[in-house]
Amino acid sequence: MFTGIVECTGRIERCDITGKAARLCVTSDDFDVGDVNLGDSIAVNGVCLTVVEFGSGYLEFDVSPETLKLVTGLSIGDIVNLERAMTLSSLIGGHLVSGHVDGIGEVLVVDETDGNWEITVKVPPALNRYLVKKGSITINGVSLTVNHDAEDAVLINLVPHTISKTNLKLIKAGFFVNLEVDMLARYTEKLLTSAK
Repeated sequence: MFTGIVECTGRIERCDITGKAARLCVTSDDFDVGDVNLGDSIAVNGVCLTVVEFGSGYLEFDVSPETLKLVTGLSIGDIVNLERAMTLSSLIGGHLVSGHVDGIGEVLVVDETDGNWEITVKVPPALNRYLVKKGSITINGVSLTVNHDAEDAVLINLVPHTISKTNLKLIKAGFFVNLEVDMLARYTEKLLTSAK
């Protein structure tokens, strides 16, 4: 579990393909590996991955074919957001995030006003029912608030701190991003439909 509060960014240094799976190497001078252990969960661009090797300035992860099929932003040279898993004593500054990407969205518009950015992201139709105004969404692992939801898109505001600390500063119209909807909305829907 994560909170969607990104610690820092890293770079995909290697992506070694073996059949339909891959081994990723992510480098970062800002991510402290001092308390990392093999088997730890780290959110990489919103994707929960397991640490299989690490050292000073780098982390390695095995990525399944299913994950590679469902996500974007894990190619060599890509800048990715990094967040270690929360603990029971963690502050939840964002919202509860599983690191299981629900779909890929397309950035339609990026507007800058007084240092803040308003971005419009096209959302897959199957995910729209989980999005509500002032609700939560995760984009590339970043916990964000939905300012407005339309039939097939959401409007999000990015404050200067989020822009400076995450890879969202790199997005432009036409970019694709990983989306995770609020898990509480999904569980609520399942409970309500199962109760019949």
